[in-house]
Amino acid sequence: MNKPSTIPSPESVNSRKLHEAIASSKRPSPPNPAASTMAFATRALLRIKHIPEQLFDVTAFPIIFLLMFTYLFGGAIAGSTSDYLQFLLPGILVMTVCQITMYTGVDLNNDIRKGIFDRFRTLPIWLPSALAGSLLIDSVRYIMASTIMIVLGLVLGFRPEGGFIGVLGAIVLIIIFCFSLSWIWTTLGIVMRSEKSLMMASMMVLFPLTFVSNVFVEPETLPGWLQGFVNINPISLLVAAVRGSMHGTATFQDIGWVLLASAVLIILFAPLTMYLYRNKK
Repeated sequence: MNKPSTIPSPESVNSRKLHEAIASSKRPSPPNPAASTMAFATRALLRIKHIPEQLFDVTAFPIIFLLMFTYLFGGAIAGSTSDYLQFLLPGILVMTVCQITMYTGVDLNNDIRKGIFDRFRTLPIWLPSALAGSLLIDSVRYIMASTIMIVLGLVLGFRPEGGFIGVLGAIVLIIIFCFSLSWIWTTLGIVMRSEKSLMMASMMVLFPLTFVSNVFVEPETLPGWLQGFVNINPISLLVAAVRGSMHGTATFQDIGWVLLASAVLIILFAPLTMYLYRNKK
């Protein structure tokens, strides 16, 4: 007696073909660090494209700050807005760019609260690339803010005696320092439970550092007990180097202090950020 032949169902045939296709195909290799970093940088650019209001802090604020402080304090402090502009612009440039570094931590905090952060950690990518991509685009924001303020300053009468090389060197110093400063906010972005608490904490740090400094006046005009803090303030060190670079009077010591402060911030907060990033629950 002949046994009835077994005819496979269409579902089993399709399942077998799918299994063969998956098993026989070569698994794609994970992206290298550069590729994954550029992917996250592109993501940050797309966010700006769809929410262009994010650029207000690097377009409108620098213009408002420079005009307001120049014409409010110029006559009272220096006797001339033109003379005060030569002194003020490098300081306002540093203050403005340093204050927008907090948004690196704010973006990271938003990703954590929305659950995107957990998805990133499961991907077969170089883990720091998510942070590196954001920091890369933030450097572009710093360049935009610096360019807008310097162009406006030139229109108002600012004349850097250090020439183009001096101005370019000043912008490089600002980017290096602000890159290192951003690691503080990425650390707080992981620790803080909300965007508002992070912004409040960053303002409590940035406002004293930027206003109690040599941005607006020479430290020699301040009370003796306050001069000690101003002279060791990292923002003051950066302002002195940027001001000297723009006017052609910067020394190797001025630049060295900025690079040392930047290295200390990176050494302290970059490993701490990555440790918290990997172990965040």
